[in-house]
Amino acid sequence: MGRTNVVASASLTRRTVMAGLAVTAVAPIAAAQAGEVRWSSGSAKPRFVAPAGATDCHFHTYDKTYPVMKSATLLPEDALPDDYRALQRRIGTTRGVIIQPSTYGTDNRLQIASRNALGADNFRVITVVAEDVSDQELRQLDEQGVRGVRFNLGFPGVLSVGSLKLLAPRLADLGWHCQINMRPKQIEDNADLLSSLPGRLVFDHLAQVPQPDGLASAPYKVIRGLLDRGRTWVKLSGPYVSSKLGAPDYADAGAVAAAYVKAAPERLVWGSDWPHPSERENKPDDARLFDLFSQWAGEAAFKRILVDNPAELYGFPRAVQ
Repeated sequence: MGRTNVVASASLTRRTVMAGLAVTAVAPIAAAQAGEVRWSSGSAKPRFVAPAGATDCHFHTYDKTYPVMKSATLLPEDALPDDYRALQRRIGTTRGVIIQPSTYGTDNRLQIASRNALGADNFRVITVVAEDVSDQELRQLDEQGVRGVRFNLGFPGVLSVGSLKLLAPRLADLGWHCQINMRPKQIEDNADLLSSLPGRLVFDHLAQVPQPDGLASAPYKVIRGLLDRGRTWVKLSGPYVSSKLGAPDYADAGAVAAAYVKAAPERLVWGSDWPHPSERENKPDDARLFDLFSQWAGEAAFKRILVDNPAELYGFPRAVQ
């Protein structure tokens, strides 16, 4: 039997936290002030107006009342559902996908409880499971809104590259996908394995295409090959993960994002990566990042990326209320 993923309670302890982050706007933004959001710089709304049903396909919650995995290296401060609601109000999204971080191993209770707290109908979850997870556990997770398993292979964890080969067929049978966060060298070294896996693959954070080589790099060519085969998706998220040019424009990462949009606009989704756990000191301005992605993708394509593509990948209703 695999490790038991305990059914989460339907609510999280609500906490009111006032974040006094002193920030300076990265660039002038002619928009109404939306107020500060915990773990995000700036206070203005984005210029780009999110369409109805806009979906944030990558964010996490953290809560110190939940036990962490012994080998965890990312141990952020609390980032709770009420904190995330403030980001929704600022950006204008109404749907979301909560991603199990490396911090909690296979204990998915917090992310599932966060889904319930935020509103189960409008949220899905990506979990982490053990290699020997039982069919019963997978079915139970499916009923709780889970639609995939994260293979966060750049951090210490319970899953390895070899776990992909073991779990991918079972996840495909459920209609789930493998969400993959790999270092660039891992992508390059495992190109044959990745191309052989059944079902859908979803790569985090622009697939971490390395800079400054960018579009000329071997990892990018691997990802483009996978995209061209038609079963791979990429998240437009976390440009700071691979950018060498950095804030405020992340232009090198933007070139990669634009290339993905040109190649496969129907298999891209967007994620905030809030609360930006890899950025421990200078949190990015989420409104500015939202605007940057809209510019890199073009407004028409970005609307599709925000609404239609997540509906297909995560099973949200097509009709937006």
